[in-house]
Amino acid sequence: MDGKKIEQEILEITEELIKDYKSDRAIDKMDTYHQPNKDSIIDITKKLLRIVYPGYYRDHVYKVYNVETNLNTLMEDVVYNLNKQISLILCYRPDFDGCCEEICTTKAEELSLAFLKRIPKVRALLDTDLQAAFDGDPAATSIDEIVFAYPGILAITIYRLAHELHLLGVPIIPRIMTEYAHSNTGIDIHPGATIGEYFFIDHGTGIVVGETTIIGNNVKIYQGVTLGALSTRGGQNLRGVRRHPTIEDNVTIYSNASVLGGDTVIGHDSIIGGSTFITESVPPESRIYYDVKQ
Repeated sequence: MDGKKIEQEILEITEELIKDYKSDRAIDKMDTYHQPNKDSIIDITKKLLRIVYPGYYRDHVYKVYNVETNLNTLMEDVVYNLNKQISLILCYRPDFDGCCEEICTTKAEELSLAFLKRIPKVRALLDTDLQAAFDGDPAATSIDEIVFAYPGILAITIYRLAHELHLLGVPIIPRIMTEYAHSNTGIDIHPGATIGEYFFIDHGTGIVVGETTIIGNNVKIYQGVTLGALSTRGGQNLRGVRRHPTIEDNVTIYSNASVLGGDTVIGHDSIIGGSTFITESVPPESRIYYDVKQ
């Protein structure tokens, strides 16, 4: 095709797109300077991994690694960028709609510091998750292998960080963080879910944990498990309603099982077999299996 003709075609298409951008639809939003930066949030997430696991995710650019010096620099970087992103995103909270930039900035600083103060708590929980992974998987040769190689630990780590931001009332950022984990691991944990100690995800691909799910201590789930809603046909009318199940302590759920519904409770010390479909509560110490012969 003639080069000039291509240029003309591109010019015409560009003009049509510019007209299309002015249609005043949700997809046409052009206020780029007051929107969160997804790349920045992902970068913050990566730096938080270095704070949580200082010996594993450290910056190898430095030939001499001094934990205190590097941590101080890293914390300043995270605080600065997190402040910026939170201040931009607070407008999505109804109570901050229309507030001036100074109010949003002050609140963002307060939320950022409150979040960072919770990191020791997150690390304590992750220590139990690492132990659960090591104790629960005979293929694991060391804790180092689990941190470096297990997608379940990466997904759980990012979830636990995002969950603290969610509890602080920070909108959107927690979801970007967990969706980053989802895209890298195939494990989809909503930051609103509540998960106890010693949580172990084995293999992990295809796992879904919904927003209002409650998971107790010492729970183990395998690939393909869905802890989801029985129905979402109500759409936005279901916001704030318990839609996802409760999994009590010491429960194991095997691959491709679906446990659905906000009223569904899996009693403690139960085993849920692979490929089962559960929409009703089961009592403690149950053994639920799918019999293919039936």
